[in-house]
Amino acid sequence: MRYRTAIVTGAAHGIGLGVARRLSADGYAVGLIDIDPEGCRAAAAGLGPDARAAAVAADVANPDAVADAVTRITSELGAPTILVNNAGFARDVPFADMSIDDWDAMQNVHLRGSFLMTKAMLPHMIAAGWGRVVNISSISAQGHAGRANYCAAKAGTHGFIKSLAVELGPFGITANVVAPGLIVTAMTDATAARRGLTLEDHLTDAVSRIPVRRAGSPADIAHAVSYFVSEAAGFVSGQVLTVSGGVTV
Repeated sequence: MRYRTAIVTGAAHGIGLGVARRLSADGYAVGLIDIDPEGCRAAAAGLGPDARAAAVAADVANPDAVADAVTRITSELGAPTILVNNAGFARDVPFADMSIDDWDAMQNVHLRGSFLMTKAMLPHMIAAGWGRVVNISSISAQGHAGRANYCAAKAGTHGFIKSLAVELGPFGITANVVAPGLIVTAMTDATAARRGLTLEDHLTDAVSRIPVRRAGSPADIAHAVSYFVSEAAGFVSGQVLTVSGGVTV
């Protein structure tokens, strides 16, 4: 594999950390961006002594912070041509009770963040004549009660990525989406609490509805990302890959 630099947002924990670990193991230099400074530094250090990694704390919804983060990673690791837009969070509220801030905060991180990160890295990809953009979405993009803000943001990223695939393809850049189902992360604890269940009871109930009869892990998503950013996936663009153990709705 030719030497390449990847950037993963929301990389301090959960799926983002799993993706960063996999891309580092695949031989890429990895820039980790997260709003959590200590967690981001610890995640980068945890990739191992031989890893080429850089950690930058930044809010992906802030254009100045994004520009600075990409500049710093470029200076430390080289021009990045692989972007994994993973930064995000959930703020589940029934629509009747949802505030403007509940709505805007979700769109700012998931959609504005993806826009700003992709814009900041695009010149490097065009200069290289090669690039990969992968957004982490969710099966909730199809709709979920109490999550109108989250579902709209995730559905929006599908249209964003499909548009990038058409527009950026001539520059050698592919754009794809990985849409996870139930992946066990800290967000799972919050979902269990919202349902008034223990984590064990929540997982037991959720897994009973998953055809493969298990919950997913960050590594399951990282496998899919690893493929999308590889040379082997050069003819695959504008796709949404659902990684959910067989759940389709």
